[in-house]
Amino acid sequence: KSAETSPSVVFENIQGCSLKCLNMLLESISGLAVDDDFTVEVIPDINVAVATFIKSIDAEEFVKKCSQNKRVNELKITARLLELTRSIKAENIPDSVSADCISVYFQSPQNGGGPVSDVQLFPEKNAAIITFCDHKGNA
Repeated sequence: KSAETSPSVVFENIQGCSLKCLNMLLESISGLAVDDDFTVEVIPDINVAVATFIKSIDAEEFVKKCSQNKRVNELKITARLLELTRSIKAENIPDSVSADCISVYFQSPQNGGGPVSDVQLFPEKNAAIITFCDHKGNA
């Protein structure tokens, strides 16, 4: 078991639950308030939502509570911790931006970054994969 866990929880199979319903369900289970204590991002293409906790909570305990919740089980929603990662994908990058410029931008603490170990540009997709020295740089 790692010493650090992600502050984010992935909810899968959410097609039977609107964002408003999901927010209320998560508030009920966690005792926290959406927007003040956590945010929810829905990825409709794959029927997934990600809740990221701003307020410090035991995310593993929260996942356990979700799996024991009657309504979550009725909706067949599953919850799991989001894996910590060292890489992110940046999109809509102009053609004129260099790998060095991207690296400098994502290393900046003002941008929530940290030491970057690699930048892979994909100019045909206007995207880049930025890999940090550790997972804390990808906030």
